[in-house]
Amino acid sequence: MLRELIVSTVMVVLTVLVHGGGLVVLGRLLGLEKRRENAEHLHPASMRSLGMVLFTVLALIGLHGIEIWLYGLLYLAVGAIHDLREAVYFSTITYGAIGYSDAVMAERWRLVSAIEGINGILMIGWSTALLIRVVGLLRRV
Repeated sequence: MLRELIVSTVMVVLTVLVHGGGLVVLGRLLGLEKRRENAEHLHPASMRSLGMVLFTVLALIGLHGIEIWLYGLLYLAVGAIHDLREAVYFSTITYGAIGYSDAVMAERWRLVSAIEGINGILMIGWSTALLIRVVGLLRRV
């Protein structure tokens, strides 16, 4: 159990660093775009602004995808799941807290997948907070 907790802690730290770094970069890009919109006196609901929201959503999905793949590759590397497609699929539904049978997961690594679910919920919540902020900026007229 200690090994699972150590591996889980490392993965949580890694995903927080990936996610936080990605959100910092995304926030700076969005800040630059917002300043450009203000300078050009664009309406907050312009096609450019809507494009900014679409870009934000896709970037957030990309960040989550990286984190999901990190867990999937971990499961493959430790032998918890023996097929890459199955490992990434299992990681995706676990990260998103959708869940299904953990029968494909080696029993000695199941605690890692449970912690991945908690980690994923937190990262999704963090992303949601950013997205709400971005959409909130569009409402300002």
